[in-house]
Amino acid sequence: MPDIELPFSRDEYADRLARVRRNMDEDGIDVLIATDPSNMAWLTGYDGWSFYVHQAVIVPPKGDPVFWGRRMDAAGALRTCYMGEDDIIGYPDDFVMSEERHAMEHLAAVITDRGWAGLTIASEHENYYYSARAHRVLCRTLGRETADGTGLVNWARAVKSPTEIGYMRRAARISEAVQARVREVIHAGMRGNEVAAEIYRTALMGGEDEAGPFGGDYPAIVPLMPQGRDASAAHLTWSERPYVGDAGIFFELSGCYRRYHAPLCRTVYLGEPPAEMLRAEAAVVEGIEDGISAARPGRTAGDVARAFYAALGRHGVKREGRCGYPIGLSYPPDWGERTFSIRPSDETVLEAGMTFHFMPAIWTTDWGLEITEPLLVVEDGPAEPFCSTPRKLFVKP
Repeated sequence: MPDIELPFSRDEYADRLARVRRNMDEDGIDVLIATDPSNMAWLTGYDGWSFYVHQAVIVPPKGDPVFWGRRMDAAGALRTCYMGEDDIIGYPDDFVMSEERHAMEHLAAVITDRGWAGLTIASEHENYYYSARAHRVLCRTLGRETADGTGLVNWARAVKSPTEIGYMRRAARISEAVQARVREVIHAGMRGNEVAAEIYRTALMGGEDEAGPFGGDYPAIVPLMPQGRDASAAHLTWSERPYVGDAGIFFELSGCYRRYHAPLCRTVYLGEPPAEMLRAEAAVVEGIEDGISAARPGRTAGDVARAFYAALGRHGVKREGRCGYPIGLSYPPDWGERTFSIRPSDETVLEAGMTFHFMPAIWTTDWGLEITEPLLVVEDGPAEPFCSTPRKLFVKP
């Protein structure tokens, strides 16, 4: 085994591999090709900005996983993965962005050379990083279709270990610091890019806890921070335009530590908020409290959503859609884990150690209001918020 510093113990990686293999056994899968960089990192420790080219971690029937990627990125795998050199495979640059050949031809050859071609093979069909062409070439070269292994690793990640929870607590300290810095500096006339610069600086500087200082990582989503009518859209970022008075700005942000996130959203109103926004604030805060109370082991994701929507109904506030999703380790373009959703129809049973972003934002035609919480499901009692930032609409004259 390589002598490198890993973010988790080798025993924890072995446990993760066993959990994934149990999921594979249940679905009758012998070999899994995981192309989601979050799943690759969770399985092996691999950490690099190389997901713009084809890469994967192969989970075989036995033995360690195999990293497969661009040859120059195999050097990064040697520096970040726990496997030995024989299980780190790089393909030549001739396969990168070529019309004559495709990297999946190389992957199929690796699978064949290892004696796995005749086994039941699955790939992650629903994945940002696995293209239609990649799937077509892989299957054509293997001579058959791969099964759909989407979610096999993601669901194994649902319950966090104590170390993972510790990383998320550090991410939460960064989230608190970033939101506090936003409230400190924001004012009418300040340009959006100037606020974004303060956000990134604060996030990357990190924080300090009882173990000492720690640095921040880049989050999987850039700061979302539109104002006024632009805030009626959920996913706008920033511009060089100055913010103006008499309008609200939501800040959807997350600290990140060793790729673990704790998203935290708050809204700042520059001036005097309208009555309808204050009414929505009261409904959302009450709904979050009721949802947190419902988030207990043995209850469901749907129970949390129904508790939230019941509070909105009491206030006469309308909203539709999901209001939360699981979080943890992630790479761009998303910090969600893509398993269950906090929506009334989702009957996923909650377990202690699950973590999710309770994200019941309100978007109207004229403004947006985001007050959210990253939560940990605990053994007894309601879910524990990772952050302590006051749960309210912030008003700044």
